[in-house]
Amino acid sequence: MKQQYSVEVEGLGITIASGSIARQANGAVTIQKGETTVLITATAANHLRPDQDFFPLTVDYRDKFAAAGRFPGGYFKREGRPSEKEILTCRLCDRPLRPLFPAGFINEVQVLGTLLSTDLMNEPDILMVNGASAAVHLSDIPWNGPIGCVRIGEINGQFVVNPTNEEQFESRLDLIYVGNERDMMMIEGSGDQIPEARFFEALDFAHAQVQKIIAAIKQLHSQCGKAKREFKLQQPDPKVLEMCVQLAGEKLAKAVFQDKKQDREKAVDALKDETAKAVEAKLGAAYDKNDVRLSFEILQEKVYRENILKSGKRVDGRGPNDLRAISCDVGVLPRVHGSALFQRGETQGLVITTLGTSKDAQELDGVTGGARSKSFILHYNFPPSSVGETGRTGSPGRREIGHGALAERSLLPIIPAEDEFPYSVRLVSEIMESNGSTSMASVCGGCLALMDAGVPIIAPVAGISVGLVSKEANGKIAEYRILTDIIGAEDHFGDMDFKVCGTREGITGFQLDLKIHGLPLAIAKEAILQNKEARIKILDIMQAAQNGPRPELRDTAPRIVSVMIDPEKIGMLIGPGGKNIKRIVEVSGAQIDIAEDNSGRVNIFSNNQESLARAKAEIDAITAEIELGKTYKGIVRSIKEFGAFVECLPGKEGLVHVSELADFRVNRVEDVCKLGDEMLVKCIGIDDKGKCRLSRRAAIMEQQGIPYTPTEKPPSRDRGDRGDRGGRGGDRFGPPRGGDRYGGRGGDRPERGHDRGPRDFDRGPRDHGHDHGGDRPNGGERHSSPEPVPTDGNNG
Repeated sequence: MKQQYSVEVEGLGITIASGSIARQANGAVTIQKGETTVLITATAANHLRPDQDFFPLTVDYRDKFAAAGRFPGGYFKREGRPSEKEILTCRLCDRPLRPLFPAGFINEVQVLGTLLSTDLMNEPDILMVNGASAAVHLSDIPWNGPIGCVRIGEINGQFVVNPTNEEQFESRLDLIYVGNERDMMMIEGSGDQIPEARFFEALDFAHAQVQKIIAAIKQLHSQCGKAKREFKLQQPDPKVLEMCVQLAGEKLAKAVFQDKKQDREKAVDALKDETAKAVEAKLGAAYDKNDVRLSFEILQEKVYRENILKSGKRVDGRGPNDLRAISCDVGVLPRVHGSALFQRGETQGLVITTLGTSKDAQELDGVTGGARSKSFILHYNFPPSSVGETGRTGSPGRREIGHGALAERSLLPIIPAEDEFPYSVRLVSEIMESNGSTSMASVCGGCLALMDAGVPIIAPVAGISVGLVSKEANGKIAEYRILTDIIGAEDHFGDMDFKVCGTREGITGFQLDLKIHGLPLAIAKEAILQNKEARIKILDIMQAAQNGPRPELRDTAPRIVSVMIDPEKIGMLIGPGGKNIKRIVEVSGAQIDIAEDNSGRVNIFSNNQESLARAKAEIDAITAEIELGKTYKGIVRSIKEFGAFVECLPGKEGLVHVSELADFRVNRVEDVCKLGDEMLVKCIGIDDKGKCRLSRRAAIMEQQGIPYTPTEKPPSRDRGDRGDRGGRGGDRFGPPRGGDRYGGRGGDRPERGHDRGPRDFDRGPRDHGHDHGGDRPNGGERHSSPEPVPTDGNNG
């Protein structure tokens, strides 16, 4: 889409343009790669809402079916609630934007993205992040950008920048990297057990690539960027802050340093109420009550951070590298296919596994291309009771969808391939308690629940979150501590929440969120290695509770049997109008799924073993071929003089020769069988054309335990020297009989016992051009005789 101003990103095929569309927004751009185009606008409210005390940043991205040349489904033919993919794109964009707004800026900001066109090859999520960076940077909204975003894949050992949808299927790495000119801002994605050393190489490669995007955004800003406006920053009244320090400073440390989360919260709330009353008594009712809340936020942050930086002391008594107490239990629920309870400190997750068929897979809209369904699903539920509060319940919020997606992509690399384990798998993580990193509890509990269900996972996976507390000097981090297994308060008052999941071999999932303006790559790599140490410890605890998958599925779990048939027989199995497959489902009670990839794989699903066996037998009966050496109970379909044709399988017949009907001489086939009779036969031969020779005699002898000897064909007779055969003209395979057939037959015939005498009519010469057999080659001649000879009437 052409606009007044535009720039190209060097080497990445991305175009960013502005100046002609959505000009009333504070900032607006279109960004395009290939034929995928996204419009992004950024707008800030000029005034605060009454009693507003937080920063309402809204990032919203929406796919449009018109962008793909499609109508929306449903009755109303209009886009409705956002899909999971749209919500994840919103979160992907929100997380790196948020920490770059100035502290104290709380005017509402909306960043809206709209898909205008899609080529079904280039994903719009990366374009959304880069477009949002450009739109906010070009606007007059205060913001410490720009940032750049790339997706990195690894195909055949080579890193690929922004792979297409098709290329992503071949990649063993899906790294979304967001950075500024100096540091990392955010990462998320998954990998197929990527070793940490290789992961570090991917981070370095990605950071170099985002510099091209940042340079292009700066170039566009030089053409049409706006000067930043001055907004009033929300800060507590200095008088109130000073009074809070005097009244609660020393008491706050005692309130904070307690083992249990609820004890800390109650003590801090009581101290806050006590301080608010004292401030009100001194300043009167005219003071802003939010000032006390903001002051306590500043004081708590100072208590948490200073103790960690100076002494390495955390509020629950742990050191920087310490894990909380962990316990695991499996098989905690009856009837379900698999279950596990994972607890780490005051974080507790109950995870349940459900197995289903391919028809239970989640279908996806696929507006922008990519996968159309997925057979592994993880749903994460976070009720307000898990933090001891009341609140909204019902449909999942963005946070629940985001946490579930992180756990899902971290476990997906260990799920066996569908041709090895043809089940759809659903995990449901019910958070029972929350005090930090419930998504990682979902990963650990999910892995245990999979093993409890008997899912043959490739390797166990665990996850843990590491945090950061840092101190800056001259705009750079001068002092820091990396914290293993952060609690909720350390996440809130700290600088980082870095979640990494993996096996003993490598990384399977990751997500980084920051509250500072960037994380140096060196610190990020150190955090990943510290995470690995904790991850191995957790894996040891998990494997002590459940050492590998159960050898068998639970009794309550469904069974699936997979059979392979000739793809050309799929139509035969289905039957006209689905007649055959419906009949099999009806008589067996099993569910039958035929793979849509035309591979010939048929999955039979049932909770009953007899039902599975019946369905498999029915499928075999329709699709099987007659096999050499196998015995069948067939039906006589046709009777000939030389034998009977018996149908062994539907549509598959073979010949039982008369000599193979019984162990005695059979004069007439009808003496042994008639049409429609059932007959036990054995296949004793299949020729090159696929014709089957069957034997009733062999089947009977096999039943009686008598060795079977095939009937041998009688040897051809030796005719010897038959002498002169009465002058037939010499060699039968030599010249024509007696020369010209239109002359004599080649000599006198033997006496017939009487003289036939002369004929009473003369047959005369024949018209050789009009032989009785129709036109013949060579002018109607029967052979190569040079001239026809008139037939003598006495010459028979």
